[in-house]
Amino acid sequence: MNRSLRYPLTVFYDASCPLCVREMEALRARDRHGRLELVDCSASDFDDEGFLAEGITRAKLMRLIHVRDAHGRWRVGVAGLEAAYRAVGHERAARLWGSRRLHPLLRPLYAWVARHRQALSRLPVHRQ
Repeated sequence: MNRSLRYPLTVFYDASCPLCVREMEALRARDRHGRLELVDCSASDFDDEGFLAEGITRAKLMRLIHVRDAHGRWRVGVAGLEAAYRAVGHERAARLWGSRRLHPLLRPLYAWVARHRQALSRLPVHRQ
């Protein structure tokens, strides 16, 4: 990952998904330096007009997590998670998501979780 990220990072996520909301709340709780701006792209008033020229649509934002740095550079999926965790100082998680060795496993796993996130959110698991 390019270490020259410029903060703040804008994280586009699906707030209609309880799993996603819990993850964003955990990131927000760790964000002691105000490096993240969280944007709910599932909101009825969300407007993707400003991103269309870059090929970013609401449908794409809803499919996988998207993170945009202050220079306008995008990180999507696993790379977006790596950037978000690094921004809040959770280096262990950032190294995991950024591991080139694990990418062949993490990319399809993340894509599967993202595709099934609503159903996974309904599983009867212990929640804090």
